[in-house]
Amino acid sequence: MTLAPRPKTKAAIESVVERMQDLVADDLAAVEVLLATRAASPVAIIPDLSGYIVSAGGKRLRPMITLIAAAAVGKANEQTHALAAAVEFIHTATLLHDDVVDESDLRRGKPAAKAIWGNKASILVGDFLFARAFNLLVETNNLEILNRLATASTTIAEGEVRQLAAMQKRDLPTEDYLAIVEAKTGALFEAAAETGAMSADGAEHAAALATYGKNLGLAFQIIDDVLDYGGTTTVIGKSVGDDFRECKITLPVIIARRRGSDEDREFWETALDPETQSEQDLAHAVHLIRATGAAEATVQEAEAYAALAKGALRTLPASIYRDALEDLADFCVSRAY
Repeated sequence: MTLAPRPKTKAAIESVVERMQDLVADDLAAVEVLLATRAASPVAIIPDLSGYIVSAGGKRLRPMITLIAAAAVGKANEQTHALAAAVEFIHTATLLHDDVVDESDLRRGKPAAKAIWGNKASILVGDFLFARAFNLLVETNNLEILNRLATASTTIAEGEVRQLAAMQKRDLPTEDYLAIVEAKTGALFEAAAETGAMSADGAEHAAALATYGKNLGLAFQIIDDVLDYGGTTTVIGKSVGDDFRECKITLPVIIARRRGSDEDREFWETALDPETQSEQDLAHAVHLIRATGAAEATVQEAEAYAALAKGALRTLPASIYRDALEDLADFCVSRAY
């Protein structure tokens, strides 16, 4: 296969997701069918709630990573489709549970499912989607793939509990923050990429793709965390402050607190306490994160993980699919600007 040179303009990077979708359009369509059919249930509230959040869609990054990882080392097949759908169900289930734990009323700009159906229904339908994911994984007829996704699900749950415990702290060490991110986000990215290779008989490349996925997940989440404070831009083009209102200690806060004055640290102490936080605190938090250079430093940390992700792909055969995985790492970081 002759590879066309890849443009490196910002516009090209921003179109990465669309190009990824085009690359695996038929496979992604098969996954969408699985998501729709397996979210069905004769219990009325289940298809209503699950259909609401599954159809909300998002970018389908995780199943696309699975499909493209398979194509990068072989060819996606029905086993890959079932695996990719399972990955998305696991992700969706964690979103349902997260919104309850975090008391979030919005998800992807729409009312969160729990704001419509309530906490109990959201938790139970999340459990239903987890079960559906493992139905699909059993259908792959690959015990190693099943074990990897089961392990990833365990790690995600541990990460959620670690984050809950961390919210009791006001001074979270960077290594603890990274451990939470690796568990909450990195684990599923890692398993999605690794098992995609395994499903396409590309076991010799599975370890490299696992490394890619883990570091991509770290870069992705770190950028999400800085976007909660407006990224690196002076004009905020999206809703910000959810992490702040939930008193989460993320990397931009850790860096801003470490670099700030005693007065700044006193501010963080008060602002990250739900008993003393005020609505006006968010604007000052954004100011401190920019003024201390914490936003740029956070992006640099994400860039380092994105570089590690791209480096892990060097052992894969050259292809448009490997190129897409590399560009996805650039895309994850470019969102901050």
